[in-house]
Amino acid sequence: MSRQQRTASAADGLRTRSEDMHSRPKAENAIGAVALSTAPHNSSPSGPKEMDAESPEATGFENSHAICAVRSAATQPIPPLQPVQGEAKEGPALDLKPVYARGPLSEDAALYRLMTWMSPAYPVGAFAYSSGIEWATEACDITDAASLVAWITALLRHGSLFSDAVIFGQAHGATACENFAALAEIAELAAALAGTKERFLETTAQGAAFVEITRATWPCAALDRLTECWQGPLAYPVAAAVACAGHKIASAPALQAFLHGAASNLVSAGVRLVPLGQTDGQRILATLETPIAQAVERALAARPDDWGTATLRADIASMRHETQYARLFRS
Repeated sequence: MSRQQRTASAADGLRTRSEDMHSRPKAENAIGAVALSTAPHNSSPSGPKEMDAESPEATGFENSHAICAVRSAATQPIPPLQPVQGEAKEGPALDLKPVYARGPLSEDAALYRLMTWMSPAYPVGAFAYSSGIEWATEACDITDAASLVAWITALLRHGSLFSDAVIFGQAHGATACENFAALAEIAELAAALAGTKERFLETTAQGAAFVEITRATWPCAALDRLTECWQGPLAYPVAAAVACAGHKIASAPALQAFLHGAASNLVSAGVRLVPLGQTDGQRILATLETPIAQAVERALAARPDDWGTATLRADIASMRHETQYARLFRS
């Protein structure tokens, strides 16, 4: 078929359809008029495009009628969804109950609870505190991995971490013996031993958060007795020790997990502040394994008279941090 013949055939098809439209009701003619207005037009300067006379492109009506139908449906209001009776089914409710302490725990259960309580994911807000490391990095006391190891090791041997370890051991022993009068004295002295305003905030805020979340998820009678015998500010090591003793977790692994969590938090702060790489952070934790084990052994053999610190630079860092111009951490 030649070009002229194809064009004539297309024109005949358009004429026939136009005659059919005039014979339809007015409503259908209106739709046809919209269809004609939306039919594709060829604006190419080279003339009309060659096409089959029976194709939708030639007539322009197949696609145009579809467009009109879509436009008409789009202008109609959407009816509101009606609930289907008898089809919606609720699944079984998840039974979330607190886990109470009942008798001595197995090693697996004790390990599970220690990993949960001392994990960075436990919501006590430990990530917000640096114990003065933020100021120490600005003062260039901590500049690399080696100086961060030396700083944390000093805290474990003579500073706040060792003092917290002694408090932990004493509070654990008093709770295990159900001597809650002695536990109240330990809690009072632990709060008083915080050397600076930010150190006090750090230990008491975490202690209060630990008791609140643990009583809601892992309750025990010891935590209830703690809140009865002491209503003052609660230091973090006291709260953690009472929970461990109340769940019959031995003092040595409990204290080691506590110190590991505290040291891990300081390493994390140092990694962000110096800054250091993640691999360096893990190397630091590996290096601190022996100092942590030594601190556990010393703290469990210590007496209440052994409480106290001798890390003056760390105490000064905590005090200077209160007025530090730019701060990421609360301590």
